[in-house]
Amino acid sequence: MLFADSADRESDMAKMKNGKLRRKDGVWDPLKSNVADKKGAAVIPRTPQSESPSYRLAYADDDFLCREELRPIRLQLELLKTEMILTERGVKSTVVMFGGARIPEPGKAPWAARNDIQRANLTKASVYYDEARTFARLCSSHAARFAFQEYLVVTGGGPGVMEAGNRGAADVDAPSIGLNIVLPHEQAPNPYVTPEFSFNFHYFAIRKMHFMMRAKAVAVFPGGFGTMDELFETLTLIQTGRMARIPLILFGERFWRQIIDFDALADFGTIAPDDIELLHFVDTAADAWRIIAEFYDIAD
Repeated sequence: MLFADSADRESDMAKMKNGKLRRKDGVWDPLKSNVADKKGAAVIPRTPQSESPSYRLAYADDDFLCREELRPIRLQLELLKTEMILTERGVKSTVVMFGGARIPEPGKAPWAARNDIQRANLTKASVYYDEARTFARLCSSHAARFAFQEYLVVTGGGPGVMEAGNRGAADVDAPSIGLNIVLPHEQAPNPYVTPEFSFNFHYFAIRKMHFMMRAKAVAVFPGGFGTMDELFETLTLIQTGRMARIPLILFGERFWRQIIDFDALADFGTIAPDDIELLHFVDTAADAWRIIAEFYDIAD
């Protein structure tokens, strides 16, 4: 676009003074030109200088912000954006739900199955979708007693167990948080995440920080590498005293005992026998909530 005609310059300046080129908070917006066209829209002169990439404001230059040298700034921005929004909305604590994206809703075919054995296993595992949804309803019903500032459900925002968690909160008209991650093959936020609490991350490390920063309990359902990573990160933080001890609940004792031999680690000496006591094994949502309620002395 070109500058407005010179005859309109005085009118343009009046529009600036009247706030038509200001942001909603009333502050002049440096991303908009100080000259407006006849309709009041800001325009920028098209010259070799103004169109050069070097002329862009640094914080509005995607090419610049995505340079390798700017990684520390991007890390800081990912930490700050979510933290500031949750703080402004008064969110004080959360119940974190980890679990497999491949676990289907009961009655639906397991989309990730590659053979009959996987199909049978994932179909049977759909019971955890129901338990996750029920558990989220329980947590969210109690969150209502705290004006949705405490015990808000937070998931990874994707399908499977994550969807069940956000869906359970939506069942009782409660807000819930989704912390999505940019992946090559997925994933759009599931439709049950509260829109204003739907976040997206590039860095796994910052995303995991946000899972833990407000966590009052962590519930882990059967899952794959991502779920294992999240489980052991949580275990390590509690074991080393980098975060306070909180209820760490594993849904599906048979699954977890088969997949990870915690007792063997203790017998070998690479963990202390007491470390196993950091874990609670349950099979139902009611048992999981009971552990949380007893830990924090929450009355029914």
